[in-house]
Amino acid sequence: MRSTGTVAELVRRQWGDHRPALKHGPTVLTHHQVVEGAAARAALLADLLPRGGEPHLGVLLDNIPEFPLWLSAAALAGAAVAGINPTRRGPELARDILHTEAAVLITERAHLPLLADLELPGVRVLVTDTEAYAALLAPYAGARPSDAVLAPIGPDSRMLLYFTSGSTGAPKAAICTQGRLAGAGASLAGHFGVRPTDTHYICMPMFHGNAVLADWAPALAAGAAIALRPRFSASAFLDDVRGYGATYFTYVGRAVQYLLATPERPDDRDHPLRLGFGTEAGAVDAARFRERFGVRLVEGYGSSEGGAAIQHAPGTPPGAIGRAAPGDDLAVVDPESGEERPPARFGPGGRLLNGDEAIGELVNRGPTPFEGYWRNPAADAERARRGWYWTGDLFYRDVDGFLYFAGRTDDRLRVDSENLAAATIENILARWEEAAAAAVYAVPDPVTGDQVMAALALRAGEPFDPAAFAAFLSAQPDLGTKMAPRFVRILDRMPVTATNKIHRVALRREGFRCPDPVWWDRDGDGAYVRLDGEGLAALLEQYEEQGRTP
Repeated sequence: MRSTGTVAELVRRQWGDHRPALKHGPTVLTHHQVVEGAAARAALLADLLPRGGEPHLGVLLDNIPEFPLWLSAAALAGAAVAGINPTRRGPELARDILHTEAAVLITERAHLPLLADLELPGVRVLVTDTEAYAALLAPYAGARPSDAVLAPIGPDSRMLLYFTSGSTGAPKAAICTQGRLAGAGASLAGHFGVRPTDTHYICMPMFHGNAVLADWAPALAAGAAIALRPRFSASAFLDDVRGYGATYFTYVGRAVQYLLATPERPDDRDHPLRLGFGTEAGAVDAARFRERFGVRLVEGYGSSEGGAAIQHAPGTPPGAIGRAAPGDDLAVVDPESGEERPPARFGPGGRLLNGDEAIGELVNRGPTPFEGYWRNPAADAERARRGWYWTGDLFYRDVDGFLYFAGRTDDRLRVDSENLAAATIENILARWEEAAAAAVYAVPDPVTGDQVMAALALRAGEPFDPAAFAAFLSAQPDLGTKMAPRFVRILDRMPVTATNKIHRVALRREGFRCPDPVWWDRDGDGAYVRLDGEGLAALLEQYEEQGRTP
């Protein structure tokens, strides 16, 4: 959602407000102190950025006070922040920094080893937790919010360059303007009734859009406070929430699974939290979370690039995300022809009966706020084919227009000529009480198409019982005949990306030739046995006979 206002205006209006605004451990800053700090950093930035270059700075920080201070500083100065992913390494990390044309990089001592031996010509590195940084900043302590403006500021001023976590190729830096960020913040603040007395707990990484657009921005728009956790910690979550008086947080599905896997405590409901907003928690985990912690999780959908959004609305059926946000003309279409898919039909237990014809890619056929990628016209063209915005995500739609997430376009499986969505199977596997997390992905069939493979992280101390798992599968009314996993990988901990999403690329890459125990339905009768060396050799021989590679 684009606003006619700017983030700079939201920051400036908090000048003189002495209520708590930023909490981090024992540190508490008021709104006025945040604006003072932002103004000083904006003035420093104006002197550091070379004239004639792009007004961009990179931020390589954990969730510490310097991160939101530099976000506000960039807004006041008319500059753009590129969030740098600290899980990137070597040439890839250098590429990210240089691609954004950031002349200044803000970091902390903990991340300096990442920069060792990198070639970063023209980039000045500022290390926040040093005496040199404090001395550099000190002369600007008296700056006011309007003292340092690099360029005229309006809704179209670039505010963020944040990298999308694509599964292949170099990450793309999506552009977000001040108008779009301010509009997103105001929309969410209004939708969720955010109050100035609220505190938003930011535990998702701020180099990613989830934390900035859905957590920091609505707090800023409503004049609420934020509380920072440097990195997500399931064990510290409730203590943080209580200590900070947090009322709202954002999540991704894997974080919810981590929280549910913590030992239950008698005081699990003793906290001020009232709402969580995020993606991919799944209906089963959301229900478990509400039952245990007394907190409603609201599933939303919004592509990182801002091209399409779905809003939860009253009457949204279980498993659905919601309907198209106002102004969006969303459709589920065939990725090849662009023809709209027919509505979903459901059987007993909510089983999707016509997934092969109902599942397609979600597109926005109306005007979208997609603002492009930085210096990547090929990626722009791929997203905006036929004048539509293509999300890259699979959905299906019921007769009432409610939309259901079915996975990413590369999460589709084709088993015995039937198209399946990984997310649909994952939602079923999430019901198994022994599983703390589940991921579903395709491995090649020896002859043609795919076979279903699942990775399961079990609850602490639980062994894998193949007979119990098979019995669970046979009892699921919505598990289609092609959906049962042929291979089951048992691991201690699910691999995740830097944004706490399951790292399906790594899982697909290893397939069933992995270091963890793998069980397989060798004969296709639902009886799982260990895939041992002899079984693996025989299986690989089948692939070799067909000229296929697993």
